[in-house]
Amino acid sequence: MMSTFFFYSLAYFLFSSCVVYPPSEFVSAGLTIKNIFANLLGNENEFFIQYHIKRSIVTVLVHSVLPFGYLLGLILTGNIDADQVLVDNGNPWWLILIVCTLLGPLFLLYKILQWSSNNWSTYPIAKSLAVYCNNTTWQSVATDINIEFSRVNTITINTNSITKVVATDNWIIKVTPYQLYFAHQSDTSLIVNKSDTHNLSSSTRGKIQYISIKITPNRSGARAFNIRLKALDFKNLQDKITRPIIVLESVVFHRTLLDKFIEIFKEQIAQNPEFETTQELDQCMGCMQVIPNIKLNKLCSNNVLVQDPCVSCYCRPLWCVDCIAKWFASRQDKTAPETWLSSKSTCPVCRAKFCILDVSYVKKVDS
Repeated sequence: MMSTFFFYSLAYFLFSSCVVYPPSEFVSAGLTIKNIFANLLGNENEFFIQYHIKRSIVTVLVHSVLPFGYLLGLILTGNIDADQVLVDNGNPWWLILIVCTLLGPLFLLYKILQWSSNNWSTYPIAKSLAVYCNNTTWQSVATDINIEFSRVNTITINTNSITKVVATDNWIIKVTPYQLYFAHQSDTSLIVNKSDTHNLSSSTRGKIQYISIKITPNRSGARAFNIRLKALDFKNLQDKITRPIIVLESVVFHRTLLDKFIEIFKEQIAQNPEFETTQELDQCMGCMQVIPNIKLNKLCSNNVLVQDPCVSCYCRPLWCVDCIAKWFASRQDKTAPETWLSSKSTCPVCRAKFCILDVSYVKKVDS
């Protein structure tokens, strides 16, 4: 009996977790609230605000019935005798517990009836929009947002399976399971205040970087909010926002895929043997800003079976690591960045073929 109870509880906990925070497998299979209730919710592209009002209501209702569903499942699976929930014949605490789990959904139904009065003007999303009313109603603001969202140049960034950021011509909107947060671009400040980097897995060298942006509307009554997105999505958002995005000096992150590649490129060639030289070095031929600090020095193994093998480069050190990394990336397939490190390029001067194993940092030694 205990084992059945344990496995049922574990299975229901996992199921509830997937309902509240669906994993990528559930999203791909369409097992999410917005997909299951798609016919009820309508079309997001046509009625963005109305769609999310209905979606948030359905979401909170579904989440609220999960505790009752757990107890109902205990009865249906035989973990609890149905007679035990009757006060006269069994333990009254089960009946009290079931009643408590029903209070949440019943209270929400009561609140929904209240919100629906006066054309949803007291609903939290409508109240957030009412802040931006200038002698109009919240429905007028909603109509403007609906029109802007339906345009092809709208930017949507999915930050995780339940949250996304929408940037239209005039609005920045954070979409969460229960609420929408609004900021009009004309009077909003944006500050990148944090970045954090995580390994994709313990068995790979890949990393992913996130940034946090605090969005503060200057409109009286509007609430500030934070968005957290992948660093590589920053440029897409920046290109759409008409306001400047301030980056604090203490925050460092890769704004583009090239920035990320340059860092990984440096980490990889740091593992290669250094190239010692006594030559006097001029300015880098690429940027003319720094002294050349890398040499193309063939170190990879000679394998006759390899097609298009690397060859020796006899050029003296001419490039800095940033410039050679940019050159290397420019010669790769832009649609397959995951293959860049394992690919090859040619010396910008003599066209000798080289791979990342053939790039060495220069070590200046006395003659």
